[in-house]
Amino acid sequence: MALLRACLLCCIALLALQPEEAFAQPRDGQRDFDFEIGSWKTHVKRRVKPLTGSDTWVEYEGTSIVRPLMGGNANLVELDVAGPAGRIEGVALRLYNAEARQWSLNFASRAGGTMTPPVVGEFRNGRGEFYGSDTLGPRSILVRFVISDITPDGCRFEQSFSDDGGKTWEVNWIATDKRIPR
Repeated sequence: MALLRACLLCCIALLALQPEEAFAQPRDGQRDFDFEIGSWKTHVKRRVKPLTGSDTWVEYEGTSIVRPLMGGNANLVELDVAGPAGRIEGVALRLYNAEARQWSLNFASRAGGTMTPPVVGEFRNGRGEFYGSDTLGPRSILVRFVISDITPDGCRFEQSFSDDGGKTWEVNWIATDKRIPR
C-alpha cells in the first residue's frame, strides 16, 4: 500500500508540471559564459574588512579580458584593476563539468599566488549562482558568487561571505563590467 501511495504521489507531481518540464532533458550549460568572451571595462567595490561589522569599501577601475579555452568548456579571465587602495591583478579559471552540468570558478591573485577553493554552480533563468567553502583568517566560511544583470554589453558580479552556515550573507565584492567596443 505504501508503494502504491508513493507511485500515486509521484504521478500527481508529474502532472502538476508543465509537459515540457516533466520530460525535459537536464540543461546543458557549457555555453553559459559565451556572453562574456571579450574585453571589459571593470569597476570593482571591495569591502575592506569582511565579516567584522565594518562598512568601509574601496573602489578600483580597470579591465577584464575573457578568453575561451577547450572549445568553450573553460575560460580564463584576466583581471587588472587599480585604485587608491592599490592594485589587484588576478586570474579566474572557469571549468565546465559536463557530467554534473555545473561550472567551477577558481581564482588566484598575484598577491596570493595560489588558487582559492572553487565555488561551484550553474546558471538558471539568466542568473549564475555558485557556492563553496573557504577560510577568512582562522574561520571557516561559506562563499556565494552571483552573476546577474547579464546583457550583451554588461553584467554584474557579487561575492558574499557567510560565517553562520548560510543563514545570512554579507556582500564583500561587487564588480560591474561594461563591454569595450571592438
